[in-house]
Formats: sequence, C-alpha cells, structure tokens
Amino acid sequence: MTSATASPRLPAQGSLGNVMQVRPLKLEGAYEIILTPQTDERGYFMRVYDADIFGRHGLVDSWVQENQSFSVRKGIIRGLHFQRPPYSETKLVRAVRGMAYDVFVDLRRDSPTYGKWEALELSENRGNMAYIPKGFAHGFCTLCENVVMLYKVDACYAPEFEDGLAWNDPELGIQWPTSSPFLSPKDAAWPLLSTRTKPLL
Repeated sequence: MTSATASPRLPAQGSLGNVMQVRPLKLEGAYEIILTPQTDERGYFMRVYDADIFGRHGLVDSWVQENQSFSVRKGIIRGLHFQRPPYSETKLVRAVRGMAYDVFVDLRRDSPTYGKWEALELSENRGNMAYIPKGFAHGFCTLCENVVMLYKVDACYAPEFEDGLAWNDPELGIQWPTSSPFLSPKDAAWPLLSTRTKPLL
C-alpha cells in the first residue's frame, strides 16, 4: 500500500507583499524586513518568519538558535559583537517590546563598504527586523526602558570565537543616540578596529 504526500501550497508571488516586505539597505547583503499585521477587533495576527519568502530573496532560511535580551534602561548599548570563523553569524533581529537603534558594521575586507556602518530604528510598533549577514559586527542602543530584543542566528554560540569592537571607535564614527551609554565591562573593553592587524571575518 502506498500513499502520496501532497506538495505544500506556496503563496502566489504577488501576495508576498501582504505578508512582509524585504527592503535592501545600503550595505550589500543587509536588509530591513517589514512585517504586516492583519488586524481586527480582537487584535492582530502577524507572520514573523517565512522560509519561502526568505529563500526567494536569497536570504538564510535555516536558523540554529534564537536569543532574547531584556534591557531595563534607556541608553544601554550592547555591542559591537561578532563571532570569528568558522562560527560567523547571520542575524535576524527585531524589537518585540520597546524601541532600539540597531547598528551593523561591515567587516568584510574585500567589501567596498569595509568599515562602514548602517542603522535601523527597530520597534514593536513598526514591526520591522534587521537582517544582518555574515561578515558584520552588530550592536544596539535602547531608546526607552524595558526593551526586549529577539534575534535568530545561523551559527551556535562559540565563546572562544566571540569578538567585538569599541562602540565609540572614531574610525567607525557611529552616530549613536547617546554619548554616555550604560555598558557591560566586556563591551567597554573591546578594542578599536585600527588595532586589529588580521582579517576579522
């Protein structure tokens, strides 16, 4: 006795914009993904990830970890973080509560935008996400109290390959929304990009 398994029905190409928008950013490989809630008198329903849509845009569609952070104060900076090969990470980041200024820096030596940065304001109200490919450092600054950030990664956390850059590196010139952030001791001690003689990623 045999059985046939029906192929999953994929959404029509024209309907993808009704689920989420994928917008390329200035730094190659980075995207803003804008979610589209379906609302009624009960509240809303919102798809926050779709492997088919990601695959059609050439984005990573397989994740191995999902992490969440909670920051109690406005003006907390977490970052700039990355993992060295072979544990370099693609990240998919969103604010599920509050707002954050999300920053990513291109560390790909062969990239025309090496050492350049870009930022997005992520918020629960806007319903947007930052897609950050391998080869970037990442960090964020909280713009209000009680911020919850959720992010997927495509490589497992490997503490011996963890690395970072100084949040206020003058060579990077990141325009953070605060000049006196709350930092962890580890984040306060990351070195400048100019002191790194070997390729980072």
